[in-house]
Amino acid sequence: MANLKNKVNLIGRIGKDLELSTYGKNGKFCRFPIAVNERMKDQKGNWVDDTQWFNIVAFGKTAENLANYARKGMEITMEARLKNNQFEDKDGKKHYSTEIYLDDYYLSNYTKEENKNINAKK
Repeated sequence: MANLKNKVNLIGRIGKDLELSTYGKNGKFCRFPIAVNERMKDQKGNWVDDTQWFNIVAFGKTAENLANYARKGMEITMEARLKNNQFEDKDGKKHYSTEIYLDDYYLSNYTKEENKNINAKK
């Protein structure tokens, strides 16, 4: 059991154009939502779509490359990990959130060769 890993695989569509931000002196990151659709039958046998939205965070060269190449509506396949956060607001009330930190990705709107070139810039 020592080899268990925090790993998430998602395939979805990017929900908005990405904006590159900075932290510290030279750190780069971007946050963006993706929509993941699941098609299933309801209790009456009708097909319904269930869309779940997830907030993704990318850092460094990965964030820079995504900001340059990814656009709203593009399909993205990703490998990521979950990060739990806890903070207190100004009234001392605790809040919790979970973010998905992107490790690797593939943009489906590009060819295999284009993705290789994009990912080589990481």
